[in-house]
Amino acid sequence: MLAARVSTARRLTRSFATVVDTTGLKVAAIDNNQPTAAVTFLIKAGSRFETKPGVAHALKNFAFKSTAKRSALGTVRESELYGGVLSATLSREHLALTAEFLRGDEIRYTSYEGDVHAASSDPATRAIELAHALAFRSGLGSSLFAPAHNSITVADIKSFAASAFTKGNTAIVGTGINQSTLTKLVEQSLGSAAAFSTVGTFSTPTSTYFGGETRVDAHNGSQTVFIGYGVAGAPSAELAALAAHLSPAPSVKWSQGISTLATSLPQGTSVQSVYLPYSDATLVGLLVQGSTAAGVKEAGKAAVQALKGLTAPGGVKADDLKKAVAKAKFAAASAIDSRDGVAAALGSKLLAGSEVSLESTLSSLDAITATGFSQAASSLLKGKPTYVALGDVQALPHADELGL
Repeated sequence: MLAARVSTARRLTRSFATVVDTTGLKVAAIDNNQPTAAVTFLIKAGSRFETKPGVAHALKNFAFKSTAKRSALGTVRESELYGGVLSATLSREHLALTAEFLRGDEIRYTSYEGDVHAASSDPATRAIELAHALAFRSGLGSSLFAPAHNSITVADIKSFAASAFTKGNTAIVGTGINQSTLTKLVEQSLGSAAAFSTVGTFSTPTSTYFGGETRVDAHNGSQTVFIGYGVAGAPSAELAALAAHLSPAPSVKWSQGISTLATSLPQGTSVQSVYLPYSDATLVGLLVQGSTAAGVKEAGKAAVQALKGLTAPGGVKADDLKKAVAKAKFAAASAIDSRDGVAAALGSKLLAGSEVSLESTLSSLDAITATGFSQAASSLLKGKPTYVALGDVQALPHADELGL
């Protein structure tokens, strides 16, 4: 089954046309003859690049609003008339503007592209945000969400947009659309667009990992603890396999799973493996949640033991490493099953100037050795841990109570 999925993924990746640099913009497309199509503009305008806290989030919310050519109402009416969907998403490194539409309507949508309380109240999301702030402080540590009380002005957003919307910062990825068609549309729509008239990229300091501990009182949702480590530098295949090895998620739905961590968890608790690779750093860890602080404490101890087991005498067993590599390969292959996955994977590689291929990722995972895996684990765990406790801080454990 995995071999079939990987084979399909390889065929999909090979069907990408050669990347075209048209009018200074990198363009790539894949066409599997599906009835719908999509075009994503991926721009290096994530929160790590923002000039003021929250301005990247504010810019995302300005997407598809009134422009010199059409009003916000006109955009909505036209999109509904042709049955399309417009969306904007923000990550720590990229802003993605996407138009999805019926095949053949691409000419009507390409020009279109030239919430906080709900997200911030989710314990898992909030814990990951806090973990980034501890791990990286500035840059990647900047929140995806604007502060509830801020001083962001329209001038701030315009200034940030002017710096972000440059040809060197933008990649265009199409799905369900022919490469030559997309290239022609980009030339027609953006060849002389003022927003993309300059060539340049953001210059930001290289990410540095720090780590630390924080405790935040919260009265809504699950009791939550994040235990993780970070490392500066380009993401490695070994860390992807390490995160896959730590994951207690079962392969069969409704089952508990057979990993040591999965069988050690008390009832009413859960542990999720977190693997967040960026262009120059990676955050790896375990997110522990439960209905009671006592349950989270017990599950947290099991999570810490799982982390320490990575560097225990004898290391990870050969069979366990093989399973971890297989899980990591499946995650990499299945990531491009969706349009969002294709846009994120292809767009980031286009902007980085790296090889636009899944084969390179799968090959690097196949090349993992027991020695390389052990060295990566040892290097990761030598750093200062990142520890977040969110919920009833009077009852939730401190880092040293879990064995960190």
